[in-house]
Amino acid sequence: MGSTVPRSASVLLLLLLLLRAEQPRGAELTFELPDNAKQCFHEEVEQGVKFSLDYQVITGGHYDVDCYVEDPQGNTIYRETKKQYDSFTYRAEVKGVYQFCFSNEFSTFSHKTVYFDFQVGDEPPILPDMGNRVTALTQMESACVTIHEALKTVIDSQTHYRLREAQDRARAEDLNSRVSYWSVGETIALFVVSFSQLLHRKTTHQQGSPLLAPASCSRAPHAPGWSSSPRSQPAGLGRVAQGGGRTMLLW
Repeated sequence: MGSTVPRSASVLLLLLLLLRAEQPRGAELTFELPDNAKQCFHEEVEQGVKFSLDYQVITGGHYDVDCYVEDPQGNTIYRETKKQYDSFTYRAEVKGVYQFCFSNEFSTFSHKTVYFDFQVGDEPPILPDMGNRVTALTQMESACVTIHEALKTVIDSQTHYRLREAQDRARAEDLNSRVSYWSVGETIALFVVSFSQLLHRKTTHQQGSPLLAPASCSRAPHAPGWSSSPRSQPAGLGRVAQGGGRTMLLW
């Protein structure tokens, strides 16, 4: 019973230390960037404070975007064109409002989805006197620091995997829609070709003529100088007349 209470107190202290750890100020956002458009964001930063910008294009076109960062005086401190993803860290030299923009003006029809994470300030230590203390950390404090660093790694990994999953899902959906449209087009073309061939064959049979004309049973009059030869007469083709060294087939 006595060992259960200290263990519960240790767990409670660990949770309090983890909750007490402050996070740097910042923003994390996923937004849509239309074609021929530009989107800018603003953040006030104190002099000497470090800030970082991470961004990645999730969907649209070739998964690229233009990005630049300007200081309060209008000077460009970062600029990249047609980047799929990138990171930028800077320590503010002057106090004021810093502006970072994403541009899709080079694209005429591709709609983009962009994710960015903007963090301002250094992350404070998990323990208040961790930076200037003389004594070594206790076992509980060391465990808190280790768990805190592990949780930060897990958060970064989960963010990365979430973005990759969203990007792969968008590609799969786009490929599926293209395959569906192509299959529908092939089916329509197959029906059109089949119907055209059927119509052509039907028209050909209706307009066709017989190979042999029907035989006539009427007898032609005897011409002078011609004689009929019953033995040379083919069956069903009339009478054969001979005369003057020539032979004529009479119907």
